[in-house]
Amino acid sequence: MSVAPSTTKKPVRAWQRMLSGRRLDLLDPSPLDVEITDIAHGLARVARWNGQTAGPHVFSVAQHSLLVEAIGGALDPRIGAPERLELLLHDAPEYVIGDIISPLKNAIGDAYRSVERRLLAAIRQRFGLAAPSPALARLVKRADRIAAAIEATRLAGFSSAEADGIFGRPPVLPDPMSAEIERLVAGWPTAEAEACYLARFAALQRGA
Repeated sequence: MSVAPSTTKKPVRAWQRMLSGRRLDLLDPSPLDVEITDIAHGLARVARWNGQTAGPHVFSVAQHSLLVEAIGGALDPRIGAPERLELLLHDAPEYVIGDIISPLKNAIGDAYRSVERRLLAAIRQRFGLAAPSPALARLVKRADRIAAAIEATRLAGFSSAEADGIFGRPPVLPDPMSAEIERLVAGWPTAEAEACYLARFAALQRGA
């Protein structure tokens, strides 16, 4: 008697071996396989603007994340460490999927966004963060757009009119932010970007 072949399909996996030794399934990520050292290492090596930025070093997603967190805190000084962690980690999935420009994200559609959402959910669970409230999600999006507008004109060769047309005119931020923006909006050596990202993460976890 012949035995019919099994029709049960094996789940599709997309494994990424991380330097920490973890193996992360990008399609079904487990929070247990998420490590902040892997995130910092990757984001410090992912270039914003596809590397088309001025200076001897790339402007990394790690630096962009630090800038977004600083801007978000300036826009709403009442937010606490968990909200600031959400700002810092908003682009964390890019440590394994890279920084994809918005026109390509729109062309790919949900095939990309669903992977990004699952990774971000695993990252939040790993670090004890709830899904953001609508107000916090709006703050993250606003801070992200302001950071992009600043980066576009300071680093990526956009004119003010070009940047305003794409991102909207950035608001005038509080005076103390000007020195912080000057510090953050510059290409750093990879090791410095990684170390600063890790240090800020650690400070926010302590509630600083």
